[in-house]
Amino acid sequence: MIMPLINGLKITLKHMFSKPVTLQYPTERPDVAPGFRGLHALNVSHDRAKCVACYLCPTVCPAKCITVEAGEDANHDKYAAVYEIDMLRCIFCGYCVEACPVDAIRMTQTFELASYKRADFTYNKERLLEKK
Repeated sequence: MIMPLINGLKITLKHMFSKPVTLQYPTERPDVAPGFRGLHALNVSHDRAKCVACYLCPTVCPAKCITVEAGEDANHDKYAAVYEIDMLRCIFCGYCVEACPVDAIRMTQTFELASYKRADFTYNKERLLEKK
């Protein structure tokens, strides 16, 4: 009756001392899974965002966190004059990425989104443009 208890304790002690349980975060970075959906980014084509303001991403968004306003350039091509995502409402479902017909938006591996100010969670077009 006491042997199963001792065997269980042996297994627990073996696992406890075999490797560190926690990750020392600032110095050790966690491995992010390949399918991880983190911060959004706008893709760039010819020094301009690929978005054609088709309104599919705000339409399909279940959290209604995306705001798009269309503009028109000299060639009568539509573009997103205003593109904002409220990260406090976003549920990181990825529907906006799937719905985009021109592959203008993607989700990055960035997971550190903490801030002290509420205004820092509203990402406008300039903040979402991909870094080269």
